Amino acid sequence: MFDTLGRLIARAPRTAIAVWAVLTLGSFALAVLGLGGQTLFERLSTGAPAIPGSESTRADEIVRENATAGESLSLVVEGAPPTTTGLAEPVAALREDVMAVEGVTMVIDPFALPEGPASPAAAPLLANDGDGFLVVVDLDPELTDEEEETALEEVVALLREAPERLQEASPGATGQVGGTTLIIEAITEQVEEDLQTGEAIALPVALLVMVMVFGGFLAASMPMVGAIASIGTGLGTVYGLSYALDLDASVVNVVTLLSIGLSIDYGLLIVSRYREELHVLLDDVPDAPHRRRRHDPVVETAVRRTMATAGRTVFYSAVTVAISIAGLLAFQPDILRGFGAAGVVVVLIAVATAMTLVPALLTLTGRRLLRPGLVSRVPGLSWLLERTGDVSSEEGAFSRLAERVQRRPLLVMVGSLAVLALLSVPVFHMELRNSDIELLPVGSEQRTFVETIATDYPASEAPAIQVVAEASVEEVATWADGLTAIPEVASVDPPAQLGEYVLLGVRADTDDGGGPVARDAVQALRDLDAPFPTWVTGQAANQIDFTQALVDRAPLAIGVVVVATFVLLFLMTGSVVIPVKALLTNTVSLAASLGVMVWAFQDGNLEDVLSFTSTGGIETYVVALIIAFGFGLAMDYEVFLLSRIKEAYDAGRPNDEAVRVGLQRSGRIITSAALIIIVVFTGFVFGELLVIKAVGFALAVAVLVDATLVRMLLVPSTMTLLGRYNWWAPRFLQRVHRRFAIEH
Repeated sequence: MFDTLGRLIARAPRTAIAVWAVLTLGSFALAVLGLGGQTLFERLSTGAPAIPGSESTRADEIVRENATAGESLSLVVEGAPPTTTGLAEPVAALREDVMAVEGVTMVIDPFALPEGPASPAAAPLLANDGDGFLVVVDLDPELTDEEEETALEEVVALLREAPERLQEASPGATGQVGGTTLIIEAITEQVEEDLQTGEAIALPVALLVMVMVFGGFLAASMPMVGAIASIGTGLGTVYGLSYALDLDASVVNVVTLLSIGLSIDYGLLIVSRYREELHVLLDDVPDAPHRRRRHDPVVETAVRRTMATAGRTVFYSAVTVAISIAGLLAFQPDILRGFGAAGVVVVLIAVATAMTLVPALLTLTGRRLLRPGLVSRVPGLSWLLERTGDVSSEEGAFSRLAERVQRRPLLVMVGSLAVLALLSVPVFHMELRNSDIELLPVGSEQRTFVETIATDYPASEAPAIQVVAEASVEEVATWADGLTAIPEVASVDPPAQLGEYVLLGVRADTDDGGGPVARDAVQALRDLDAPFPTWVTGQAANQIDFTQALVDRAPLAIGVVVVATFVLLFLMTGSVVIPVKALLTNTVSLAASLGVMVWAFQDGNLEDVLSFTSTGGIETYVVALIIAFGFGLAMDYEVFLLSRIKEAYDAGRPNDEAVRVGLQRSGRIITSAALIIIVVFTGFVFGELLVIKAVGFALAVAVLVDATLVRMLLVPSTMTLLGRYNWWAPRFLQRVHRRFAIEH
């Protein structure tokens, strides 16, 4: 199959390139322009991840279904004490102008009350320090999406003009405008900015690294072209998925990050193997003429051999990555299912470009890849390029490293495991969080707005915990009298009618709505035997439900990934030992990566270096993403290494020699690919959105740990210690392997 694909591509390279050009440009245009003017980013959502069927989700649904007000916007006026003479008139004029906007149902400010700011009812609208006040605007809940968007734009414009209108009465007046819609827009805009930042850093540096690996721009540019095609096609595909799934805004960054990394990984392997095969062919037939006509049989043979070897490896490597990411589809939360579906699609696109577009480019380039590039002529670089450029020798730095490991394999294995265990220690105090506004960078407009409300207008802030009850207001009020006896509960708001339900606000004795105190309060409320049905929601409740949803489905997700990975590696190697070893080493590697992330982000040890403020925990879905994506990338490198070791072993080499040859043949590819993918992931660390920063950092660490400690030291040492037992399998499975084996 792979040889046939190589033959087809080698004989029609221009067709393959043209198809990818159309797909890339069309998909990118679809994502940027959209259907009916709605772009990809406008179709994405954000906010607390929902868990279908959970208690918190049901409570949120009841609140939305029975809401009597639509979207709300608020203006925080600072530097304008409400007692200022002459302030009431411009505020009243502002109120009239806002009320005149079609779709606005109510405008509340301290001056609208009969007694003005002196009224007790105005207290929630007055700043604690007496230096400002709130203006709250509610829209009609029956507005269509288009009508609501128009109304919001007009109201936001009027509210942002307010400080200027107050200057005559209060020259120092300033204002902040905020609301749910503006927060969502701020997160979405930050996602776009971070995507541009990440790509602007990652792509040029990755190209530079590949130039050093290949010794020239021509070979280095081919994986990069594949990456660009993957990005464009991937964005269009994600746009299509947005019509079938609710996708979080951060999915674009994460899948783009994965797309770039995998496309370059796979392209690097294909290009490197092609050059190796071309060397072998020309060495075997030194006088082979260089055909100037369109078809060169030497090039076609090199492409076919490349596809039959590296192409096969890339394909099954991509299958392992896709299997790992597909495990996310087993979970209930839509956010994880969206990441799973988008991730699998991106993997398939990356492998498709590597197996069709890159070979097509290689065919057109022909033998020119063997010529020294212009970069190699730069003074001082030739020495470095001789050591980093790809070579076909079986002897080199990586085979010598393997020899040293094989002299003391037990010591190397124990030492590697000790380092990985040490890095894993912080995992044991990991705190899971479902943050909201904390994900935006400190100092951003909407985060500052929310923090100002919490600090200066605590009475107007919605309680962190809400209880929806199916009872009368009187029954709920009687029941609520005893809730302050719960140690974690500070106070209880008066119950309010909510259609056929009653809404009760509960304020926990903490400023952290998702912290341990709030979570304990939620659990205590849920454990109460109320005389009527109740549903508890809020940040802490959502966090508890999300974590429980992961725990409930984790055995299924892990089981599917483990079984599928085991089967695939068994069919590749014919061994039951190697798949088990791979699963165990990857687990240890992932634990180390998570430990470093906890140390950096939860414990805040890299706050200053990476420019963020710790939330005191790790986002729950980020942990799931790191495990799925990190495991997939680890298996990626495992397949790269095992394929060359198995190739040497099948050729009759003894186990230890096969390990040395396999490491020499794949070590440069693994380390180069790892370096490039680390660069790609690190590019996204320079973004501002905390989730993207954490994912980029954690995956960069995962790749670094896996490509160094695990692939270069732990795997060779364990395979040396196991010797011929590496390739053991029960007799009945040997028969299965002979029938269904994936041959190299």
